Amino acid sequence: MNDFTLSAADAVEMNNLLSDCERFTTSFLGYPVAKDFDYSPLFPFLQYPLNNLGDPYISSTYAVGSREMEKYVISFFADLFRAEPDNYWGYVTNGGSEGNLYGLYLAREIYPKGMVYYSESTHYSVQKNIHLLNLPGIIIKCQENGEMDYDDLEEAIRPNRHLPVIILANIGTTMTEARDNVSEIKAILRKLAIRHHYIHADGALSGSYAAFLDPRPAFDFADGVDSIAISGHKFIGSPIPCGVVLAKKTHRDRIARSVAYIGTLDTTITGSRNGHSPLFLWYALKSMGITGLKMRAENSLATAAYAVERLNETGIAAWRNPNAITVVFPAPSAVCCRQFQLAAENGISHIICMPGIGKSQIDRFVAALQQEAAVPA
Repeated sequence: MNDFTLSAADAVEMNNLLSDCERFTTSFLGYPVAKDFDYSPLFPFLQYPLNNLGDPYISSTYAVGSREMEKYVISFFADLFRAEPDNYWGYVTNGGSEGNLYGLYLAREIYPKGMVYYSESTHYSVQKNIHLLNLPGIIIKCQENGEMDYDDLEEAIRPNRHLPVIILANIGTTMTEARDNVSEIKAILRKLAIRHHYIHADGALSGSYAAFLDPRPAFDFADGVDSIAISGHKFIGSPIPCGVVLAKKTHRDRIARSVAYIGTLDTTITGSRNGHSPLFLWYALKSMGITGLKMRAENSLATAAYAVERLNETGIAAWRNPNAITVVFPAPSAVCCRQFQLAAENGISHIICMPGIGKSQIDRFVAALQQEAAVPA
């Protein structure tokens, strides 16, 4: 074993970083990252180079990995998202953006001449992804709450009916957590007699708990999607950014190719893949189960309802979409945005009531806004 040691100055720098991480993690309210996890039982695995290279369902000549855990994570979400038992495939990604890239990649391989439709509230990674894949795209207007404008979608598709349709549906937009309705999208495709189409659902935040909502949003395989991506470090929580992408296995088969060097199939975006993230997600899902995840969602929804109530009592016009944990309000000062790490766009900001955020943190945030309003300009 190599004896790695730091100089005194480097040790101080590392400890300062640790202090900053603790301080900034405690204060932030504006980004969808859960911070209530404890993976200390998994610390011994950090001694090993876990690499799930290649396809998770096919063993590799490299044996230091967590493939069995990864397959469990995939099957868990396949069941939650109502995939056909014999026609699903997936893998643990580096995050939602990679999952979106994978869904669009499959769509392009199936429909090389397809046109991508996505709303103006879509995550910034999608425009980059369609550029990387050299796909043409049309941006669709949004309703006031951030949901796709379905009339505009129909008008955009109509003159391009000769082209296959590729749709990126948002299951929780970045700023307002609006959910595009896959049933509405499918109805438009039927109305226009579009036979060749592919729907990818970006469920980075909301997709992880949408199955527990009542009424259940139309967002999964039973509703008509071909692939779906979620983030693992958001609602579930992970020290390493990660995600899960699921697709119909018949679609994945279109791009699979054998690689002798690793002794498995090349079916993912990256070659070497982080083997620790599947272990974190496996541990979380095994620990919480369906009951724990549902309770997690209910607690976050209750905190979001409390936040809207408290902000409105203070005279701040806060609101949220139905069954959303994102609370939207007019953007406060730059000082307040820095203090609580709030995103701001087009005059609005938000707090996201992730697991680990409770009423006491909401009260502190409201008190800070009240104090700011009381200080003369």
